[in-house]
This record gives sequence, C-alpha cells and structure tokens, in this order.
Amino acid sequence: SVLWQGLGSQGKTRTAMNVIQIEGLTKQFDSLTVLDNISLQVEKGEVFGFLGPNGAGKTTTLRVLLGLLRPTSGRALVFGEDLAHDERLRRRVGVLLENDGLYSRLTAYDNLSYYARLYEVANAAKRSEELLEFVGLHDRRDDRVGDFSTGMRRKLGVARALIHEPEALLFDEPTAGLDPEMQKMIRDLILRLSETEGSTVFLNSHNLDEVQRLCSRVAILHKGRIRANDSVENLRRQADSPAVEIELADPAEALTACQALTDAGLVSSCRA
Repeated sequence: SVLWQGLGSQGKTRTAMNVIQIEGLTKQFDSLTVLDNISLQVEKGEVFGFLGPNGAGKTTTLRVLLGLLRPTSGRALVFGEDLAHDERLRRRVGVLLENDGLYSRLTAYDNLSYYARLYEVANAAKRSEELLEFVGLHDRRDDRVGDFSTGMRRKLGVARALIHEPEALLFDEPTAGLDPEMQKMIRDLILRLSETEGSTVFLNSHNLDEVQRLCSRVAILHKGRIRANDSVENLRRQADSPAVEIELADPAEALTACQALTDAGLVSSCRA
C-alpha cells in the first residue's frame, strides 16, 4: 500500500528547495548560551544528521524549529515559515521527541486512531492499520501500550509521527536507549522512509555510526556551535587526515609557523 498519497510518486526525486532553514540562531537561558549563532539548511528529500554529545543543544534546536521555544536572535524556518506563527504548517511536520505522546492505557491501534482523528485524516482506520504493518506492530495492535517495551513504544512513536502523512520528519535521538537489534529496526524504518517515500528527515543523534549509516549530510554541534557542516563522505575524508598539535610559547611565533606550513603545502589547514 502507498503510505504517502502525495509523496509516493516523487520517490527519490530531489529538488533544491530547503525544507529547513536556520540562520544565525542564538538561544540563551539567562546568562547561559545554549545555541551560538548557528546556521544550516536541509534540502527536500534528504536525511540530515545533527550530531553532537548530550547537552550540545540539539534538542533546543528542535524545540525552536517546532515553535516551542522562541529564539533569542536569528530564525529557524520550516517550509520558509516560523511554525510558532502558523498552525497549518505544523500539520506538514511529523515529530518524535523523548516524550512520545502515546497513551499507555490505550492499545496501539487506539493510539494511532486517536491521532488520526485529531489530524482529521481521511480513512483513519485504514491509515492506522497500514502504519502498524509498516512498523511491524500489527500483531500487537490490540495490546495496551503500557505493556510495550521501550523499543516497541519507539516504533509506535514513529507510526504516530507519520499518521498525518507529513512532508518533513523531525526525530530526536530515535534509537537512544535501545538494544542493538531494535536500533537496527528503527534505522531501517528511517531508511525506508527516505528511499521509498522521499521523506525529508532531520535526525538528532549523538551516535556517529548511526549518522554515517543514515545521513547524506551532517552538521556537528558542540557546546552550542556548529563545528562542521558537510557531506558524510567529505567529513569522513577529513577525519582520515592526520592532525598534529604543536605547542609554542610565543603566540606570534605560532602564527608565523602556521602561515609557513600552509604556504609550503605541508598542511591542508592550520590554526593557532
């Protein structure tokens, strides 16, 4: 069955349109700067990795994108608009946060059916059945979610994020805390969404291996700043280049040495 009525035919076709545009985004909480002037773009149809350790500012970025937090300065746009100001646009986005939004007392099917009705999805019953099949939970459709493992809840959370056929998906650490087998199942779901449905996926992760497996491009966030933003292939190539640290007592001498090494072609880049 076709999970995306409007996207299934687009498949792997990619245009240059930026689904996500972040420009000079800064977010402060009192005197603490969580995000420091970050900028990035995510193109339609790509899986984009936002990589960084816990506490780097990834979830804060996601919450600003969703309009749940206001930026101190800069802007974060989805489909060219601020989601905080446009409820209609939020219906074009599917989200999986740490709080999966599922109701433990309801069955898997009833959870999906509830959200389908909330989003006024046509053929809500059929859509719920299709997604349970898609995430491999159809045999547990009538079981209470409170009895599910963490991995099963995460899979159902993915289904909930997809219930209204969103054009963009924002996932926050979707495999965190799962066993290796369940991690692979979630990654396979994300790959299927990208490869067969043409979905745009913004993936927060602290797992380098996961980002390398799933993403075409990645931005690396550390202490609120983007340290790198490139294709996975280019970043891997740069990581393979040896790095040497030389300590000199005189700062002026360090600058001179940097310039000399670069001019001589002995290093590709140098900073003091």
